[in-house]
Parts: sequence; C-alpha cells; structure tokens
Amino acid sequence: MTDTTMDPGLGTRAWFTEKIFLGMPLRDYLKSLLTPANAVFALILAVGVPLIVYRFAFGIGASTHLTQMNPWGIWIGLDVMSGVALAAGGFTLATAVYILGLEEYHPIVRPAVLTGFLGYLFVVIGLCADLGRPWKLPVPMVYSYGTGSVMFEVGWCVALYLTVLALEFSPVAFEWLGFKRARAWAIRLTLALTILGTCLSTLHQSSLGALFLMMPHRVHPLWYSGFVPIFFFVSAIIAGLSMVIVESGLSHRVFKSQIDPHHHAQADKLTLGLARGAAVVLFAYFFLKLQGLVDSGRFDLLLTPYGYWFLFEVVGFVLAPSFLFAIAVRRQKATLARWVAAWTVLGIVVNRLNLSVIAFNYNAPQRYVPGFIEIMISVTIITIGIMTFRWIVNRMPVLHEHPDFPQAHEEA
Repeated sequence: MTDTTMDPGLGTRAWFTEKIFLGMPLRDYLKSLLTPANAVFALILAVGVPLIVYRFAFGIGASTHLTQMNPWGIWIGLDVMSGVALAAGGFTLATAVYILGLEEYHPIVRPAVLTGFLGYLFVVIGLCADLGRPWKLPVPMVYSYGTGSVMFEVGWCVALYLTVLALEFSPVAFEWLGFKRARAWAIRLTLALTILGTCLSTLHQSSLGALFLMMPHRVHPLWYSGFVPIFFFVSAIIAGLSMVIVESGLSHRVFKSQIDPHHHAQADKLTLGLARGAAVVLFAYFFLKLQGLVDSGRFDLLLTPYGYWFLFEVVGFVLAPSFLFAIAVRRQKATLARWVAAWTVLGIVVNRLNLSVIAFNYNAPQRYVPGFIEIMISVTIITIGIMTFRWIVNRMPVLHEHPDFPQAHEEA
C-alpha cells in the first residue's frame, strides 16, 4: 500500500476485506467468529453492557454500594489502581530496550507497549464509570492548576503518558495502513518518547501512592506508611515485568501461527531474563515493606486478623515469588517462571485492593462490599480490553513482521 488512506487499486469493499475481515468474505468472517471464546465474551457483554447503560442512566448511587463514608470501591481498586500498575510493562520494556540497550528484548516490546496503551485507555474508561460526573474528568487538570494537588499531577501524567503510548505504538498502525513516511517519522521519535514515558510513569505511579498519605485515619496502620509512593513505583515495575511474562506466554499459545519460529525459540530465554529481573526487584521490594513496618512500629498488629492478611500478602505474594523466580532462572524452568508471574500479578491486584478497599476505612461501622453490578461492569471493561487486544494483534504487525518492513522488530 502507499502513503494514501487506501491503495488506489483497491475499492472500499476490498480494503475492508483485506484490513478488517482478515482477507475473508464477510460471510466467512462472521462464521469464523463462532467460537467458544467468543460465546463467553458475548455472554459477558450481553449482561455487562446493559448494566453500564443502567449505571449512567440512573447514577452511581443506584448501581453501586458506595456511600459518603465509603466513596472508593472495586472500580478504583481494580480498574484504576491495579490497571495502572499492570500496564507498566510498556514503560518497563521500552526503557530496558531503548535506554538500557537490552536489544534481545526487541521482539516483545510491541506487545508490551500495546498492553500498556490499552491498559491506560481502559483505566480512563473505568474511571469514567466511577465518577459521579464523568464529564468533569478534566477539571482537576485545569481548575486546580498548580503543584499542590496530587490529582493535578496524576491527571496530567496519565493523559500525557496515554498520548506517549499511542505515539509509541503508532509505527505498528502505520505499517498496517501502509503509511511509510508517517512510520519513518514516528520511528525517529522512539528514544525521545521512551525517555518522556519513563519520566511520566515514575511520577504518576508514585503519585497514586501519595494519595494515601493524606488519609492516615482511613488506611490500616500496617498498610499506611510514608513509603507508600515508593512502594507503588517499585511494585509497578514488578507488575510490568510479570505482566509481560504472562502476556508473552499467552500470546505464544493463542497467536502461535503469527509468531516467527525464531521468536518461538527465544521465548523461554526472554521469559527467564525477565524473571531474573523480577526476582531482584521483588526481593528489594520485600525489604522496603519491612522498612515500612519498622518505621510504623506496629508489630503488635501482626497478631490480629488484619496482621495475618498483611503477612500473607508480604510473604505469599512478595518473598515467595522472589525465591520461586530465582529457582526458575537457576533451573531454566520457563514454565515455572510463567506460573510465578501469574501469581505475582495476582499479588499486585491484592495489594492495590488491600489499600483501596480491604484495609481502607477498616474502622468504619459500615464496611463496603461490592455489588453484582460493580463486579460485572469491571468484568465487562476487562473483557472489552482483551477483545480489543486480540482484534489488534490479529490484524496489525504486533507479534509478526510486516512483509514491507522486515526489520521492524529491530527498529521499534
């Protein structure tokens, strides 16, 4: 294709057949959608989409168990706090490859950036569901102009980083559309975008933790610490590395036909390399958590129900995975590393839910428990994110090289 919107030799129908319908006639394409996975997705959407409409039609009070006493729920803990952390693979891998020069990880940069972009995009979508007046989402970015507001910094950083991720991923879209000059322009921006993205990620990952510094009376003492911003940033790196391992493992199974055999052979080596980094960062994170406990001095709370849960989080989701990652690397067990990465991802979600839901308002007389509508809307948003990832990977050169750009995975 040329640098125009579509090849002059192709009509609109032929363009859609090639680019949207995977080269199949419309009838055959629709038949190809009749799969068990799509049936499950359709069932989730059939229930979830009407509930999203219900939420916006009747308001947040009618569709959630949130109250003035418990204003944060699963949409903040899972959709926003966890989503931002799990989307950190984009800046983690881009930094490793383009700044630190770890060129061997080039083959997995594109899916990592795509995961990061969709993660942040659906975080914003999830946040819209959580806000009582979602149309006022930009207000903290312009009304409270200044450095005194944490939300001002978070809002601007997330908006700017989402833009950076879109630009980082743009070479893939330009290759798919045949926009050679636009692609060449985007490739030249790679290093600058990576540096900017790393700075923005460092700021807003830690600033999300800084939100809790203002609420010492709401967060349980075992989770409250002056180190929370550091905890959030370091755990985001762990989440990014682990999520890339999980995504890479699933992609090599689900999209096996799209991946070059040479990259298949490299998969285990790259997985173990990421596992090595995750083991080191997890071990450092464990000692940071211990430092936070020592700083609070609340050892007496460890022998309480909340204390047992805190110890399970720190030992079960931090210390144990660090050793298991190390064992996987030492014994060259890539499959073990993938299972440990999935467990670590779960641990990051548990940590974010602990801070924002479970250990939040721990002493309130009325505790928050998410309702069916809240859970179902979160599941629906995650499902749409997975479907979007699959749609893009099936069409764009994310896991494979475009014939017109044979060295693309070595450039960006």
